[in-house]
Amino acid sequence: MADATNNSGLMQVRIVTPDRVVFDSTASAVELPALTGYMEALYGAAPLLAELGAGEVRLHGGASGEQTFFVAWGFVEVLPERVTILAETALHPEEIDVNAAKAELQEAHELWNQAGDDGEKYDEANTDARVAEEKIASAQHKN
Repeated sequence: MADATNNSGLMQVRIVTPDRVVFDSTASAVELPALTGYMEALYGAAPLLAELGAGEVRLHGGASGEQTFFVAWGFVEVLPERVTILAETALHPEEIDVNAAKAELQEAHELWNQAGDDGEKYDEANTDARVAEEKIASAQHKN
């Protein structure tokens, strides 16, 4: 259960990659891309550990206001007063190289066309395409 002494309704939110802390502040709500679809964490939420997919993390309220980050693959730990996102990749929309993301999408389409009956290549192509599409979408919806 959430600590009754914290009446602010704000959670501590950290977004961490293997090489840096991307974000460390508070928010009143966190929308994030779980592997099976988007979910939202609010103050006082039941504990949860989930696998991340690729997409946007949207932070609402808190000390830094509305923020958006692109994340891909990793895990999220939701506790009543804290959300920790451990991502393989996490970028602020301004950090995304749209031309590189478009090239990644083109490569994924080429891999998909070459996959033939190879299910592993087909899955890899779909995963790569999803990441590239989400990067492009995140860059185009800059806050």
